[in-house]
Amino acid sequence: MTGSIEQGMSQTHGNTRILHFLVRLPRSMGLVWAAVSTPMGLAGWFTSADVLEPRLGGSVTLGELGSGQVTAWDVDRVAEYTVDGSGRLRFHLERDGDAGCVLRFTHEYQGEGESEPAWRARFERLIEILAG
Repeated sequence: MTGSIEQGMSQTHGNTRILHFLVRLPRSMGLVWAAVSTPMGLAGWFTSADVLEPRLGGSVTLGELGSGQVTAWDVDRVAEYTVDGSGRLRFHLERDGDAGCVLRFTHEYQGEGESEPAWRARFERLIEILAG
């Protein structure tokens, strides 16, 4: 079984844009958690994490996106990073059957930001990396 991007959606509320994705991955939550919550994991498919303090309130610096704070942290389930100028990025994992998981992703930001096709390409790269 391979992973799939089942849903990608963009909404606008005033000046705020919200991107939502639902990505099914045929890997354990532990493997996917490492990909969204560690510097090495994030660098493999998304961007460098020059600073990442894995706890609520910890500091984070995500490559060209900038610096901010960890605004939600539930080990093995939720990692949320709020980065000055780039908005809020939330990775929420749920079990999917015996061996897989679902990644529910939200990127909320104001002004210009990442497009839906850019995030879709990133998630395709994540699927490839986890399949290998």
